[in-house]
Amino acid sequence: MADKSNEFDIATQLVHTGEREPPPAGRPTSLPIYASATYTYESMDEIDKVFAREIPDYIYTRYGNPTVAAFEKVMQTIEGGATACAYSSGMAALHAALLACDLKPGATIVASQDLYGATTNLLNEVFGAFGVKTIAADFSNLDEVRAKAREFRPTVLLAETISNPLLKICDIDACAVISHDIGARLIIDNTFASPYLCQPLQHGADLVVHSATKFLGGHGDAMAGVVVSRHQDDGDRLVRVVKLVGGVLSPWEAHEILRGVKTLAVRMERHCENAKTLAERLSRDSRVARVYFSALAASDQQATAKRMLREGFFGALVSIELKDKTRAAAFRFMDALKLCVRATSLGDVFTSVLHPATASHRELSAERRSELGISDGLVRISVGIESVSDIIADIEQALNAGASEATEPLAASG
Repeated sequence: MADKSNEFDIATQLVHTGEREPPPAGRPTSLPIYASATYTYESMDEIDKVFAREIPDYIYTRYGNPTVAAFEKVMQTIEGGATACAYSSGMAALHAALLACDLKPGATIVASQDLYGATTNLLNEVFGAFGVKTIAADFSNLDEVRAKAREFRPTVLLAETISNPLLKICDIDACAVISHDIGARLIIDNTFASPYLCQPLQHGADLVVHSATKFLGGHGDAMAGVVVSRHQDDGDRLVRVVKLVGGVLSPWEAHEILRGVKTLAVRMERHCENAKTLAERLSRDSRVARVYFSALAASDQQATAKRMLREGFFGALVSIELKDKTRAAAFRFMDALKLCVRATSLGDVFTSVLHPATASHRELSAERRSELGISDGLVRISVGIESVSDIIADIEQALNAGASEATEPLAASG
């Protein structure tokens, strides 16, 4: 095209010059961003064979994209799965994982009571509207999970490796046995752990879901989700959902997430080391009523965490309940922070804080939050990779400031 470009009018030259050139002889050392939505081939016969899937190649980015495929490949590899499919968000990925389990009206899901608030809403509002019933269970009580599984004969069991926001650790091995004994499938949301700390498929889960927006990307600048399955047959089901429903991951976002994945190991180690140090420090602070972190000696989650998570690591999140278990106390503490960021998500390189009662679990009633142990004084801390001494100093000064403001006498009225 380039050699004959002068044969065409300038309007045509502007459209076509420089396009569809042969690739360079030198291969790029970093994966390119394949921004094209469509593809062309040398002949219609070849296009016909690609559409017929006789030739495995690309048609349209909603059907697949080389940059997105690279992200899917790395996730399949590090989770140890048979197939993987990426989506535009973690919620789109979870929706697809559930659809891949062939849920039909009248089916039942047994779900952990300790789930991200939007996950609970997805189950009740979207799947519930189509006649799929959700039964909540305390997945830290295996007898309760087993009893409800036997009673309701669910199609799916759903839990999080590390729950949001109380950081309970799921015994995936035991839950897989419970699921498979009744012919159900086990879906695990592995977002809080990441594949560096836990690989649920290796513990018997059938599908693992990530909000890649969090630790996989790690820098708060890209949104994505992914499902990895241990069953090859799920591949077509997962791709069919993204093709028909359209929750397609942009190649630009895929490239950003891939860049983050390269440093996942070193970041997670620093996140976890800092979180453990912070949790131990706050567990001795009289201004904090309770610290949720499975490494602590007082935690009933420690033994399960040691079996489920990478040896020596307990996660990157710490939740604290202030001694004054009120929204006002939580807001005073959070507003006093100078280094830690009041953010609306987690998993970034910087330390961030979130108030579950007004953010991740806002849609739950106050009564339901109370039943789950999510008080108005609960604050979730996603511990970053900064110097841990700076993180501790900022949190301690904020605790001081919050306590001082609460005890200041009221100004005399004039």
